[in-house]
Amino acid sequence: MIALALPAQSDARAPFVTRLAATRSDRTTDSFCLSSSAEHSLWCGANGLMEIAHPRAALLGDIVLVDPAARRVERLIRATSRHNTLLVTERCDQLCVMCSQPPRKTHVDRFDLLTQACLLAPHGMTIGISGGEPTLYLPQLLALVETVRAARDDVQFHILSNGQHFTQAHVERLRSPVYRGVTWGIPLYAAQPYDHDSIVGKQGAYDRLEQSLVHLLRAGARIELRTVVTRDTLPGLLSLARAVTLNLAHIEQWSIMGLENIGFARQRWDALQVDLRTGFAPLAAAIDRAILHGVPVRLFNMPLCQVPPAYRHLAVASISDWKQRFAKACDGCSAKPDCSGFFEWHPDILVEEVTPL
Repeated sequence: MIALALPAQSDARAPFVTRLAATRSDRTTDSFCLSSSAEHSLWCGANGLMEIAHPRAALLGDIVLVDPAARRVERLIRATSRHNTLLVTERCDQLCVMCSQPPRKTHVDRFDLLTQACLLAPHGMTIGISGGEPTLYLPQLLALVETVRAARDDVQFHILSNGQHFTQAHVERLRSPVYRGVTWGIPLYAAQPYDHDSIVGKQGAYDRLEQSLVHLLRAGARIELRTVVTRDTLPGLLSLARAVTLNLAHIEQWSIMGLENIGFARQRWDALQVDLRTGFAPLAAAIDRAILHGVPVRLFNMPLCQVPPAYRHLAVASISDWKQRFAKACDGCSAKPDCSGFFEWHPDILVEEVTPL
């Protein structure tokens, strides 16, 4: 597992963002390395000296947020990774039964610092934005996107949202060309309002989501629907596929996702988890329906050996590198480079039940 937060000490009095560079430059945004050992590295920049409890080589090019009071640096954007997601808030107005990031009531506004980090991102990077629920702070979120995309149109965003806060008033703004580089990842768990509302823990969520999707589609927004496969959602997947193909055929993608054993899902794992090796048939029927009607489908968080051969081409190596693991038996698998593997916290007994391809 790759550490995203590291112990550190800094001369600065307030949090700041900097890029960790190999050599000194004229850019005030950069900090360059003075020395490094197997356990520590010393850096210098416009905000003074800082020491990070990590060797230089693994950090070069990273965009970090330094918090002197907390004696910590956060690796916001790792230069060599395809998986960089910014947590903009831990507040949320839903309480999904399988939530991997249980919400908190407090919020620390770091939008200015996160904007600075995005402006320093490597060329052509797609940056994820997550929560909590990012659109609880929609004005700040849209300002971040617009500021970054106006200066860096090579940078794109993938924003996870429960879709509860878009209105007609946002349509014209979201039609701006800057949003052509933004994809909204929005969960939809059932075709029936009651079922969706029960899963997300909020009465009226389905109806409000339906309104938001209309506004987003009118704005020409790029939408990725996301559905987590659980024992609650599996029986209704075919009905959901019918609803998607009938009402949401213009989405960019329908991502059907394996369950992550963390957060609320860990507490209800036995009641939620679906064994794809024996329970794939309803999923296959939903996939067939969607593809037949021209809706692109991708499978996330599903090891290739647990997906029937006819559907493996849809499975994406989706699990972020910092929380990905494989079984020992996977070392000899020819499909490993293209496989999602498992989450770091997936039950050991299930990880070891792989069948190398």
